[in-house]
Amino acid sequence: MDPLILLFALGVIARLARSDLRFPEPVYEALSIYLLLAIGLKGGVELSHQSFGNVLLPAVSVLVLGFLIPFVLFPVLRGIVRLNQADAASVAAHYGSVSVVTFAIASAYLERKGIRAESFMPVLLALMEAPGIIAGVILARQAGAKGGSVMHEVLVNKGIVLLAGGIVIGLLIGSEGFASLKPLFGDLFRGILALYLLELGLVVGGRVPELRRSGARLIGFGILTPLVMGVAGLLIGHWIVGLSQGGAVIFGVLLASASYIAAPAAMRMAVPEANPALGISASLAVTFPFNVFVNIPLLYRLGDLL
Repeated sequence: MDPLILLFALGVIARLARSDLRFPEPVYEALSIYLLLAIGLKGGVELSHQSFGNVLLPAVSVLVLGFLIPFVLFPVLRGIVRLNQADAASVAAHYGSVSVVTFAIASAYLERKGIRAESFMPVLLALMEAPGIIAGVILARQAGAKGGSVMHEVLVNKGIVLLAGGIVIGLLIGSEGFASLKPLFGDLFRGILALYLLELGLVVGGRVPELRRSGARLIGFGILTPLVMGVAGLLIGHWIVGLSQGGAVIFGVLLASASYIAAPAAMRMAVPEANPALGISASLAVTFPFNVFVNIPLLYRLGDLL
């Protein structure tokens, strides 16, 4: 009965009930900027206490896995979900990238349970934003898709700029410099996240009719993929990367989550012939709620067994 989850559910119910509850677009943008910057700053501050050797293997792991996941999922999307090549590449890119909000919810969930993860996990989040998108573009180009250059779009995407910039600033200022920012970026974080989840619930509720048109196969993909990827990430994080219980759970969440901010914007430019509704409906209306209500608690329980 976490209030974060209840507020998300309230947003979904309100939209399905056709309530006139709405967040103004500038407020939604401000909440997004705050969350991205806060996660980056706190990660950078914690990173200032870490040695390079501690971060190297986890960082290389997420870069490699983020790039490989779309190549693993592409045949499934083509053969089982039965999407055309451009759409399969686009959806695969969404699942190769990550969801910042899912990461924030998982971190808050573990904190509430008294489980600590390695302090450099926000760095892994930032690193995993781009490789899956690049892999999706490669898959689309192999299928003969045409579109603009995606590298610049990926690198200047607001999510990557704010996360990476926040990490660098946090690394430079350290704990002493962050002390003056803590009332805003530390103490208020959970409350701001709650407001963002209410808005996200409204967005998800509005996507339900679109999702119905996408078909049962895509819905099944949006549930089974995070389930398999989450468990695989948990095991890889613990047994290969050597993370703690909390770190392994977050590592599993990174692999299980799907992007609905960076990937849609980049793929819309790089693969204009792909249907953008498929990727964002699967990632936001299916995978995100599944991760929030089922997968994060499940990974936490499985982490207890490691």
